[in-house]
Amino acid sequence: MREDFDYRREDGDGGEEVYSKVVRAGKRTYFFDVKETRGGDYFITLTESRKRIGRTGEPIFEKSKVFLYKEDFAKFAEGFEDAVAYVKKHRPEFFEQEASDAEFDRL
Repeated sequence: MREDFDYRREDGDGGEEVYSKVVRAGKRTYFFDVKETRGGDYFITLTESRKRIGRTGEPIFEKSKVFLYKEDFAKFAEGFEDAVAYVKKHRPEFFEQEASDAEFDRL
């Protein structure tokens, strides 16, 4: 556990939120949250939230979360950019808005 985290938030992520970006994509929503520790360091949480219907018909949101720390920003960005470049080269149609929307509608 990192000692400089500020655990004031109810969700247990720690840190003070300084920026948030929400990306809605079909049945999934992605949250990119930049947070600041008490020591002034930034970290990012990437959250995927998927909506599904429970047994009694109530909506249930399943969440998956990844924490990305400052020492990993450059390597993570490089890996992500490489993976996206590969997909753009081999399957450019995945980056067309209509194809993207149709794919999410089928899920």
